[in-house]
Amino acid sequence: MENIENTDAKPTGFWSTCRDPILLTLVGGAIDTIGFIALFGFFTAHVTGNLVLAGAAWVKGGDGIWIKLCAIPLFILTVAITKYCIDHSENKNKTLSYLFLAEALFLIGFMVAGIYFEPFKDANGMTVALTGALGLIALAIRNTSSKTLIKHISPSTMMTGNTTQLGIDISNYLRSRNDSNLEKLLHSLSIVIGFVVGAFLGAFLYVYLDFWSVGFFVLPILYLSYLASQNRFSTP
Repeated sequence: MENIENTDAKPTGFWSTCRDPILLTLVGGAIDTIGFIALFGFFTAHVTGNLVLAGAAWVKGGDGIWIKLCAIPLFILTVAITKYCIDHSENKNKTLSYLFLAEALFLIGFMVAGIYFEPFKDANGMTVALTGALGLIALAIRNTSSKTLIKHISPSTMMTGNTTQLGIDISNYLRSRNDSNLEKLLHSLSIVIGFVVGAFLGAFLYVYLDFWSVGFFVLPILYLSYLASQNRFSTP
């Protein structure tokens, strides 16, 4: 597979280095939180969370089990289709741009469906399933990009590994305070902070704007799509 090429000089400075992971995790945290609040505990990106909640609901009783379980095959199918498109593409910069654009379009669909179907009253309802599916597809596309085209950026929707890495980077920097360890620390710190800020911001905006709040988080993805189309998305 051809690697993504970047003709620009390697970015310097905190924002230039951490811009992409911050924007990605900001959106990931916000969309996951909005989906969880609005759709009876449905995670748009956190497959593990859906499995845990489905298992808990099965044992203790609760609604929406089938929706959370169906999220797993839908997520896998989306990943498989996305990976197929990546494998059959020639220009990886344009492919990444198109994937960001696809993510933005599905997020818009997530927003429109939420606006149209709210208020959600039945955790087992098809309206919940459809709205959740649109958000899930958007972030499944993102996760596939993170595992293939932009592997140098840690997964931007799953924080267990990232918080573990942050702890490791803190330890490494305290042991050896050099520029390399500092850069790694700032990178992992920006990912965790971006997700936390996104989660709180998503919750805050949803309280006041309902699903209209999703629109604020579509804009960074469109911006990243533009950067990728111009070969300006940061690469290793």
